[in-house]
Amino acid sequence: MTFVITSALEVTVEPVSGAGAELTAATGRLLGELRRLGSVAVAFSGGVDSTLVLAAALRALPADRVLAVIAVSPSLSARELEDARRTAAELGAELAETGVDELSDPGYRANSGNRCYFCKRTVLSRIGALATERGLASVVTGTHADDHLAAHRPGLAAARQLDAVEPLARAGFGKPLIRALAADWGLRVADKPAAPCLASRVSVGVTVTAERLRTVERAEETVRTVLGGRGLAVRDLRVRLLADGFRVELDDAAEHRVRASEPLLAQLFGRLRDCGLSGAGALAVYPA
Repeated sequence: MTFVITSALEVTVEPVSGAGAELTAATGRLLGELRRLGSVAVAFSGGVDSTLVLAAALRALPADRVLAVIAVSPSLSARELEDARRTAAELGAELAETGVDELSDPGYRANSGNRCYFCKRTVLSRIGALATERGLASVVTGTHADDHLAAHRPGLAAARQLDAVEPLARAGFGKPLIRALAADWGLRVADKPAAPCLASRVSVGVTVTAERLRTVERAEETVRTVLGGRGLAVRDLRVRLLADGFRVELDDAAEHRVRASEPLLAQLFGRLRDCGLSGAGALAVYPA
């Protein structure tokens, strides 16, 4: 609600309407969900979804009842790890970095279409063990209502099996509300693009290996370096490893600038081949 002072002695109360009322109600539900849990380990990636859950937990619970946990593995880029550290520090949250080894799971390496199931099972099992060690009641994730609309989200099955809690989904948050509340709370990541793990760049049917993950990370940093040297800012970027080559996906503005310059395109693909990429290369708008 909004308080309006109409005179020195008169104060009126105006109800929030429309999107503001929806956000206020959803925020109350989110904080309530977290308070009911009592203590939480937040499966933290540094993206807007898990950051909002962490920020809400710190508002709903005593700080010593909240632990952010990030799973460190070859599928997490150094850039994303450093950004997650920065975000946790900005929130004043305790951050635990725990090593996980998804690559030890044959189902994960096979990458047959349900890789995320094996990844989530590994990551959430480790976070659950850490939560138990720390005496924390629940593991919570950044899964939201829109995630449940997707046709294929095998990771959600693993989360259910391990009893991970989804406070955003329970409170009715989809992506627009998440970004709206993150902006309202002044979170730096409110407009951060999605940044899924490096393994998401390896096409289904292509085996996930540590070397392929390192190649993807090198390739994406190379793209940023080459385009940054030309004064081109990149918002969305994926370098996909395909069965017979690779594809660079850029946001529409960056893709247009690169495609318009044959010398830049040639330089970019030459540098990418130096990174170890082979086969046919393609350029596309993200998402392709």
